Amino acid sequence: VKASLAYARSGYFQTGLECPFTSKLFENVKDHTSTAFKVYPGLMVTAGLIHYLLNLLNVTVHIRDVCVFLAPIFSGLTAISTFLLTRELWNQGAGLLAACFIAIVPGYISRSVAGSFDNEGIAIFALQFTYYLWVKSVKTGSVFWTIGCCLSYFYMVSAWGGYVFIINLIPLHVFVLLLMQRYSRRLYIAYSTFYIVGLVLSMQIPFVGFQPIRTSEHMAAAGVFALLQAYAFLQYLKDRLTKQEFQTLFFLGVSLAAGVVFLTVIYLTYTGETAATMATQHHSLAQHMPSLYFSPLPLINPIKPVILNLDTERLFDPVLSAFAVYFAGVMVRLMLTLTPVVCMLSAIAFSSVFEHYLGDDMKRENPPAEDSSDEDDKRNSGNLYDKAGKVRKHVSEQDRPEEGLGPNIKSIVTMLMLMLLMMFAVHCTWVTSNAYSSPSVVLASYNHDGSRNILDDFREAYYWLRQNTDEHARVMSWWDYGYQIAGMANRTTLVDNNTWNNSHIALVGKAMSSNESAAYEIMKSLDVDYVLIIFGGVIGYSGDDINKFLWMVRIAEGEHPKDIRESDYFTPQGEFRVDKAGSPTLLNCLMYKMSYYRFGEMQLDFRTPPGFDRTRNAEIGNKDIRLKHLEEAFTSEHWLVRIYRVKKQENRQALDHKLRNVAAKQKYTSKKTAKRKRGYVKNKLVLKKGKKLNKKSV
Repeated sequence: VKASLAYARSGYFQTGLECPFTSKLFENVKDHTSTAFKVYPGLMVTAGLIHYLLNLLNVTVHIRDVCVFLAPIFSGLTAISTFLLTRELWNQGAGLLAACFIAIVPGYISRSVAGSFDNEGIAIFALQFTYYLWVKSVKTGSVFWTIGCCLSYFYMVSAWGGYVFIINLIPLHVFVLLLMQRYSRRLYIAYSTFYIVGLVLSMQIPFVGFQPIRTSEHMAAAGVFALLQAYAFLQYLKDRLTKQEFQTLFFLGVSLAAGVVFLTVIYLTYTGETAATMATQHHSLAQHMPSLYFSPLPLINPIKPVILNLDTERLFDPVLSAFAVYFAGVMVRLMLTLTPVVCMLSAIAFSSVFEHYLGDDMKRENPPAEDSSDEDDKRNSGNLYDKAGKVRKHVSEQDRPEEGLGPNIKSIVTMLMLMLLMMFAVHCTWVTSNAYSSPSVVLASYNHDGSRNILDDFREAYYWLRQNTDEHARVMSWWDYGYQIAGMANRTTLVDNNTWNNSHIALVGKAMSSNESAAYEIMKSLDVDYVLIIFGGVIGYSGDDINKFLWMVRIAEGEHPKDIRESDYFTPQGEFRVDKAGSPTLLNCLMYKMSYYRFGEMQLDFRTPPGFDRTRNAEIGNKDIRLKHLEEAFTSEHWLVRIYRVKKQENRQALDHKLRNVAAKQKYTSKKTAKRKRGYVKNKLVLKKGKKLNKKSV
């Protein structure tokens, strides 16, 4: 672990993939004066342990190679865990199909490519494996499988904050089983052991601490645990009390429980704990937007199986599906948790279709054994009486062949399913090659003739920063590019992906949202030397800072509501526009000026006017932009990255002060006389000329 931390802090990976961003996960190095980790330690511990074991076996591997290939290795383990989970829920055929789907689905490849050294790379494996062990625990009621589930949950807690998904889904599964009267001793053993042991283990992670017993997202697990204990106690008393005594005790217990809950809610509301635990901070931008279900998921998403036989363990599948679909619709980042679920449902659907339409051939290959009673009837044909409990078939029914699907229908359905699978493979290949095969700092576009054009503006700008700025220069940008600047340009940034101080991010958002003079005062207080922005109006890049600007305004408004108001950046009709109809506050803010500086002079196409923004499909409203406190230092080839230098105090333009009108001084006028006289010097020395002596007088 120390080796991986030291390597990550010394620089970034030279693989050309997403490795420059991996240093964020090493920022949880335990400080000598701190007692808590800053992020989840599971990723670094896993990489360090693999590196240690390989070197212990005399397999010389650099820590960089372990970090680069960690995600692909765990993607294979994810496919295995998905197979095991689907096999427990349905059958082995569905498990094999689910493993094939999860291996190529783009929604998971986005986090499992080589070089993607991120928490989600190992967390999805821990998520699926925990689900498998939970289903196994419910089916068997064994403490052994439950302890394994707790250990897998502990690994999930150490790896990713998405462990909250597990600690809410499993109690929901238990609650639904209780509502459907599926209580059993196996369920009681499984959940009681899981909650107690899992709670103790999760609190061993320093970053988590006492959150499982204090925060609101863990209260559902505690409530279901208490409900399960009460239900089991009532089941125990039901067999030992009369009906009248049981009803009296039941109503008394329900009333007491309702009173305790009521008093608890009043206490939490009075002390303010409820508001504190329910408060959340979202620093992210695009990853908290609603999801689009087409690209990252299979084309077979519309095919959902109708599960008729809902066993205790199979009921986990629809609960998991509904839970994952809801949260993925709220936040696009949670599409990662929905992807394995969709793969499982699709695999179950295909497995059911193939079993139905290919079942006749399988039965024909393995025909059922004939009934021995029919052979006895053939031998004793003169017997006039039927056997007891046996209904004799009619002659026409005995000779009639078995009804089945026609060969044409089976062939058509089978070919359609195979074509759909081939289309899915082509879709996954296309999405992966276009979206996830290229480094995230290198963009690719296609010309009219189909040739590929590589846009290397990010690395070009970072290389310029590295070569042309002072090594102690401080760069202000939005937090999305913090690790790229730190890793590739080796320059200090104000905010990055590991900034937990919301007020610090809000201050940067306030500087971007304010006018140039107010922003200059903020930049002086933060000792900013350069400002970096991303602008996609020239090439049509939709992920630029103008499209993210409203999030900067919202975060700044949360900390500075008197200075920044989101409504000021919209038109009276409630539109966010960059043309002449846009808000004056927007057209004069620092982000707008830096993005569109000198852009009004550029005509990209003979069909569009100068200053036409291809991303927003609008002609900008403020073309005559002049900067007073900033000066343009660098603009990349395709105008994707723009860097501005903050002027120092002595380099600012001189103030245009008008000369004061000073009246001519009046001559001295004596107060003694009304006549004007010339001034005189008081006690002025008077020179008297001497007389020359004559010789006669002598």
